[in-house]
Amino acid sequence: MTTRLEEQVRADIVEAGRRMYSRGYVASNDGNISARLDDRRLMTTPKNVSKGFMTPDMMVVVDYDGIKVSGDRDASSELPMHLEIYRNRPDVNGVVHAHPPIATGFAVAGIPLTRAVLAEVITTLGSIPIAEYGTPSTAELPDAVRKYIKAHDGMLLANHGAVTCGPSVLAAYYKMETIEHFAKISLVARLLGRENLISREEVERLQGLRGSYGIAAPAPLCTDPNMPQDVDQVLCQVLESPESSTERLVPDVTAALQKASRDGEIRLTYGELTALIADAIKQLRD
Repeated sequence: MTTRLEEQVRADIVEAGRRMYSRGYVASNDGNISARLDDRRLMTTPKNVSKGFMTPDMMVVVDYDGIKVSGDRDASSELPMHLEIYRNRPDVNGVVHAHPPIATGFAVAGIPLTRAVLAEVITTLGSIPIAEYGTPSTAELPDAVRKYIKAHDGMLLANHGAVTCGPSVLAAYYKMETIEHFAKISLVARLLGRENLISREEVERLQGLRGSYGIAAPAPLCTDPNMPQDVDQVLCQVLESPESSTERLVPDVTAALQKASRDGEIRLTYGELTALIADAIKQLRD
């Protein structure tokens, strides 16, 4: 007998799939969505169905070993990745996997979204790392996701896409929206030639505001990218955030230093040169 909870979960999965498809986060039959029903069962999207044209009766119910409990179709082939997330995150009730184009472009380029650029992203998702490449529908993908899932609600998947999780299906979907929105803004800023990074001190202030915003972050923010991390399990969200005792926003000059002409000449704009001089003076004073 279908409960009211199951009916709502089916409706939420259908709605999340419709939004993913309408926003271009998936094409054809790409992507998959799941939800925790109770301590014994999960509900997931089926194989070979466009996420934009699902109906509630298409969903598949499985146990935590991935064995089908009910449903006329077969569960998504990427169910093992979802199961790995639920095993490691008892607070998670929804998982969304998609291929949002801009964020996936960063994943293909091997560029994580870990710079402290947007206050809203810092307070909600923190950093967005890249899980190592794993062949889809194999044990490699859950293994890659396992490293980051205890500390992150969202991550890029190398040469594949992105995955997000949350207290509900729609909450996980909204985090997918945030990742793609952040990727678009980051891409535009880099095309324009620079990013002003939020200082380490300001990031720490934002971290303190998480509680007042009612955001239950899975792990604290780490503002030092060189901080040692466990090889198999990352337990904090590492953000690239420069130190500054006076400025809340710090020009990122690392990209400028990498601009070299064919003869090896380094070319800087006036603003980039000014930032380098200011930083050098600060280092001498310290």
